Amino acid sequence: MNAVGYAFGGGGAGEDLTPEIRWQAPRDDEEVDPRVLVNPGQARSLLDALSYVGLYGRARGRRLVGFFAGMHYAGLQPEEAVAVKYQDCVLPAHGWGRFVLHETRPQAGKKYTDSGRNHDERGLKSRRSGAVRVVPLPPQLVTIWRQSVDTFGTAADGRMFFTERGRVLGSSGYCTTLRDARVLALPPDLVESPLVARAYDLRHSALSTWLNAGVDPTEVAERAGNTVETLLRTYAKCLYGRQTVADDRIDKFLGDYE
Repeated sequence: MNAVGYAFGGGGAGEDLTPEIRWQAPRDDEEVDPRVLVNPGQARSLLDALSYVGLYGRARGRRLVGFFAGMHYAGLQPEEAVAVKYQDCVLPAHGWGRFVLHETRPQAGKKYTDSGRNHDERGLKSRRSGAVRVVPLPPQLVTIWRQSVDTFGTAADGRMFFTERGRVLGSSGYCTTLRDARVLALPPDLVESPLVARAYDLRHSALSTWLNAGVDPTEVAERAGNTVETLLRTYAKCLYGRQTVADDRIDKFLGDYE
């Protein structure tokens, strides 16, 4: 079903003969359910938990720490994080780094990609051919990515996140790993909730975090590759637990007048 939607929605097929069964991925400009958003503390716990997923030697979870960290700290989409290459990064020993994003690896299945592989090599979403986006990398992410390269190296083409056999990461694999890490990182009530149930929710949380931190929406939109209109319509949500902070501030303000 997913592949059919890809084929008719942008994979080069002719007239769409199956409108009643076409499935479309959630759009960036759809309103985000605030229940999926993690706060920075929960995200760090999730990244730590990934190191304990799977056998240590196979490193199923450890290989993906940097992959998921890229969504949480840099607001990358999964298909962007899959395509990160070492040669496109500046990872200094101290301070902020940067990543020049010019390629994505959307997954659709071998029958529905131009290359005949599970992932196509494409440019940036909703951008002209050849467009790039410079993504600032906070020191926390720079450290994680440097550690990933030191531990696992890179794939033959420079990709920093790949399977044990050097292949492009597939959504089924990283979604399963995320599910296992949630069980280790979150209390039982939150495991049963929608909180960070999908990899994409880490990007949603990242952009909401920046807005909550007071970053100008124009700058957030530039880093995320969105318009300001889309950003405010989609991501201006409270992080998990942030409403409690707001309630306390309101209570204090009201109390000053009692």
